[in-house]
Amino acid sequence: MKKFGRLLVLAMVSSLLAACQSGLRSEGLPRGEAAYSVVPAADAAPKPQAYRIGPGDLLSVQVFQEPELSSDKVQVDDAGRIQLPLAGDILAVGLSTPELSRVIAERLGRDFLRSPQVAVAVVSPREQTIAVEGEVKLPGVYKVSPSDTLLSAIARAQSPTNVAQLDEIIVFRFVNGQRMGARFDLRDIRAGRAPDPQVLAGDVIVVGFSSLKGVYRDILQAAPLLNVFTQF
Repeated sequence: MKKFGRLLVLAMVSSLLAACQSGLRSEGLPRGEAAYSVVPAADAAPKPQAYRIGPGDLLSVQVFQEPELSSDKVQVDDAGRIQLPLAGDILAVGLSTPELSRVIAERLGRDFLRSPQVAVAVVSPREQTIAVEGEVKLPGVYKVSPSDTLLSAIARAQSPTNVAQLDEIIVFRFVNGQRMGARFDLRDIRAGRAPDPQVLAGDVIVVGFSSLKGVYRDILQAAPLLNVFTQF
């Protein structure tokens, strides 16, 4: 019976190891110093640029001496577009307020107004969030501020689990319209051996899974039921 128990546990270990092969793949992502070219450290991050309009923003659009064409409540839809009288459908996402003002003025000036003066302002900005996924205790979407870093973001998710792969912390970010990723070692950041990268709204942070730790965790949970763990 004891021999059967040992064989059963070994079979379970083999099965778990095979299942772990489908985990997070990060071999091709930059790491070390190269990772900071994608996700800069907090003290080296570029200075904030002009606010870029995004889905969910509430705008004020004022056309000088044209109250019928003005509004204090212009919502940017999920596709990043707005609808305005005469100007019609306009793609606003990614533009600053001065840039959008010029686009609207150009539209109105084509056929309707002579030298229109347009002022756009953000009345209520969209919520700035990041997502933290993978081996953290409380995965989810969290609000982000300009001072947030990778450490603070993971702390909001109540830290990594006991089976997290701490050198497999991946940050995904859109850079110039392309989705890019960078790999960080949380142990080095915590110890001060590597800078703490700044996180930005829209980032997705994924904490990897340690297959070895996961296997032993599952064995420990199953062993009391099998009553054979002490036989190793």
